[in-house]
Amino acid sequence: MDKAEVASILDEIAGLMELKGENPFKIRAYQNGARALMASTEDLNLLVKENRLTEIKGIGKGLSENITTLMTTGKLPFYEELRKALPPGLTELIRIQGVGPKKAVVLFEKLGVKDLPSLEKAAKEGKIAKLKGFGQSTQDNILKGIAFHGEHAQQHLLEEAQETARLIIEELEKVPGVKRISACGSLRRQKEVVRDVDILVASNGATAKIMERFVHLPSVTRILGQGETKSSVLFHSGIQADLRVVTDAQFPFALHYFTGSKEHNIAMRQRAISRQMKLSEYGLFKKGEVLVPCRDEKELFAKLDLQYIPPELREDRGEVAAAEKKALPELIETKDIKGVFHVHSTWSDGTVELEEMILEAQKMGLEYVGISDHSQIAGYAGGLSIDRVKEQGKVIDALRKKFKIHIFWGSECDILKDGRMDYPDDVLKNYDFVIASVHSFFKMPEAEMTARVVKALKNKYVTILGHMTGRLLLKREPYALNVEEILKAAAGENVAVEINALPDRMEIDWRLMPHAKKLGVQFCINPDAHSKGDLHGYPRGVGLARKGWLTKADVINTLPLDKITSWLKTHRS
Repeated sequence: MDKAEVASILDEIAGLMELKGENPFKIRAYQNGARALMASTEDLNLLVKENRLTEIKGIGKGLSENITTLMTTGKLPFYEELRKALPPGLTELIRIQGVGPKKAVVLFEKLGVKDLPSLEKAAKEGKIAKLKGFGQSTQDNILKGIAFHGEHAQQHLLEEAQETARLIIEELEKVPGVKRISACGSLRRQKEVVRDVDILVASNGATAKIMERFVHLPSVTRILGQGETKSSVLFHSGIQADLRVVTDAQFPFALHYFTGSKEHNIAMRQRAISRQMKLSEYGLFKKGEVLVPCRDEKELFAKLDLQYIPPELREDRGEVAAAEKKALPELIETKDIKGVFHVHSTWSDGTVELEEMILEAQKMGLEYVGISDHSQIAGYAGGLSIDRVKEQGKVIDALRKKFKIHIFWGSECDILKDGRMDYPDDVLKNYDFVIASVHSFFKMPEAEMTARVVKALKNKYVTILGHMTGRLLLKREPYALNVEEILKAAAGENVAVEINALPDRMEIDWRLMPHAKKLGVQFCINPDAHSKGDLHGYPRGVGLARKGWLTKADVINTLPLDKITSWLKTHRS
């Protein structure tokens, strides 16, 4: 099993334990273990082999033993017993927005609801609204949750797909005869969610061996198809992976074609036709089917008189017209990031001690790190009381003398229901920066939610708007918000809008970024880190920024230390 599959099972175990009403601390241990595992940058197989799983913060001895059993045998008796004790469809219910473990148990006991079809039937027949403690609004929300789940049922987070692709590529690179290999599709275009993993290989003569290795990869649960040039498999995680093998001469054309998007490919084919040429996955051809050889994609674009279009931009959103004019922006790169904000520690809901997080950021070669634990109202996340804020400030001052990396002290401060900040101004003024975030009352009407956020943006101590729409990919829809008003307010108040790199947030939506940029919005790419591994996740945010046509100049944390310090001070004044 790979890391994503093990983490998925740990999450499922937590859900099963919730359904059985087991100890909340044990449940949280599995949830934290899944998160810590995904955040770890080390090779899971190596950690198991060397018996070092407990070195990961959040994984104790018992959890380590269970993970080792899973990795070495592919089974876990404890997990199997939990699954047998409950109807198989019940765990799927708690993934529906509006249905928690307690509600799922009531629905099972009172209405015999044991899976999604029976849940939908009960809701449509109005039976759920009649249950004590439920009501019409709960029933309506459950129906919306079912529709949302159905829409995204076959999708996977980018991080999970990246991990699967990495493992496939690592294994196939070992096969003699593999000349070039790359992920394609929406994964290569850095879409926040993907349906499957597409892998392209260039080989001259080793096709059978490559296919055989692919269909027998670890964690493959089913071979969906196996042919001479294409094979498909299903992994334990539910991700489908497709492999295509082409010749080395065909590789640049196939790479472009299978990267997509479909709409981009249509625009490119039309461009080729306008030049009396034909473009397909097999090549670029002149009249008479004469191949125009290209060594790579850059040469392919050049043959069509275009500036090279990075994969992230290939969505038919004006990239071909811009490339014709040589007007594509120089997109931001990971190396441009000088430091990160939005970093949590064990002072609130982080899994790693403050000093460890700072040390990890320093080891990464960053110039600065912004610590921002939760504010007081976030009791569920260990939010800091005002007395603890003062205490943390003293600790930060002491740590600044110890580390080479510069430490900015901040807070992820909740935006209260009425738009006030969770701390008064005489507390906020002591911070170097403040991230304003909504963590409650998600179902407010659009006008009220918009007014709430705009009011927070007008607080002179707010420097960054955190995860703007509150969406959780594949789990929760964004709350109602007039995005245009929020973006205009952020630009007018000189508040940076966060690009949150957590795998299930990945916002703001890349489709909004070009317009936000025109309005004068500045951005800040943040890891929203709760562990050392999370700190390393900010490149996902860079990929999202690239997809939104952003440059180095659009992102404040590309500024070196002296300039970001000046930016923060100027904002305050």
